[in-house]
Amino acid sequence: MLILAFDTTVAACSVALWRDGETLARARSVMDQGQAEALMPMIEDVMRRSGLAYAALDRIAVTVGPGSFTGVRVGLAAARGLGLAAGKPVIGIMTTEALAHAVPIGERKPADARILSAVDTKRGDIYAHIFDTHLAELAAPHVLTPAQVKDAVGTSTVVVVGDAAAIAVSVLGPHATLSSADALPDPAVIAQYAATRQPTAAGPLPVYVRPPDAVIPQHGGRLRI
Repeated sequence: MLILAFDTTVAACSVALWRDGETLARARSVMDQGQAEALMPMIEDVMRRSGLAYAALDRIAVTVGPGSFTGVRVGLAAARGLGLAAGKPVIGIMTTEALAHAVPIGERKPADARILSAVDTKRGDIYAHIFDTHLAELAAPHVLTPAQVKDAVGTSTVVVVGDAAAIAVSVLGPHATLSSADALPDPAVIAQYAATRQPTAAGPLPVYVRPPDAVIPQHGGRLRI
């Protein structure tokens, strides 16, 4: 299965072309902003270096959040546009799922341990998503303060991954360890996970967790006299 996968939900723009366990081409640029301008040229570069056409793809995979509100929308818009143009299904993978699936099997122990995906919201709190060692979801992603992360995990042994992992480990104490996995979503892992998922008729939907800062004005923005 040939899958083009990419992530723009955190502080990077990452793309990979993956086929049956092998990464054919990949690119990443670390950035807090600018994913909208960087993504399509990066995708074009990855496809060019692979020597393959979009028509050869079986699927397109994209992270759907939680993460940057703008980044989530950038990735989804690109994936939907490419999927429509190429006539290929699009698979959405949560950012926190992609991070958890990157944790090496050897680190998922003991059997009753927890895997915590921790994504920095850039607002002093964390998008936290908890899994068991088989990567089954134990709790949906939530926005938590560092202190609340400790309450959510309890006294379980926990392996932490993500760009807020160091913050989480510092508050969780000695029963928490920092995973050796990449702190940013790996598009090859996204592709590998997407290969196991079935496309849905609705296509991928965004996972924001928290509402956006921008809100619709009262009365639709019209002046009230």
